[in-house]
Amino acid sequence: MQATALEVRGVILIEPTVHGDARGWFYESFSEAAYAAAGIAGPFVQDNRSYSAKKGTLRGLHCQAAPMAQGKLFGCTRGRILDVAVDARRDSPTYLKWVSAVLTAENKHQLWIPRGCLHGFLTLTDDVEVFYKVDAPYAPAHDRSIRWNDPAFGVKWGTESPVLSAKDQNAPLWSDAGLEF
Repeated sequence: MQATALEVRGVILIEPTVHGDARGWFYESFSEAAYAAAGIAGPFVQDNRSYSAKKGTLRGLHCQAAPMAQGKLFGCTRGRILDVAVDARRDSPTYLKWVSAVLTAENKHQLWIPRGCLHGFLTLTDDVEVFYKVDAPYAPAHDRSIRWNDPAFGVKWGTESPVLSAKDQNAPLWSDAGLEF
């Protein structure tokens, strides 16, 4: 596997080593030792899966507030997504910067989004399924959303009219959210 640190502090792109032949392919989707060596220590406490039917569905920007902040190891098992992480850690040298990666069922890449980063993704195809591991349990009282198109970040999603949930449509701007990491 290859682990590449991206431009936002702590965000890591994982490119697994895929072994294939005429029968198909195999790869390790997670190895505690290999991921810890790459800076992704866990422990992970929950695995999640999500399905989006329509191309152009945007989920995010989401996080959990402290003390229940989550790190996420994110991948795509069907279709194609633009996965985005925004640094919301005020003490970080990359504060309010964002990075993205295209994750697909074919490339099998994963993105590690550390605690204190906002996360979101845009489906680039119909019928998208994603999976992710988190290092803290879901805590509804700490669940937060920030407006996907907040000018404080300037994320280049490639769309002006995504399919959004009511939660994401009504999410506050960063300047009004009062989040601290």
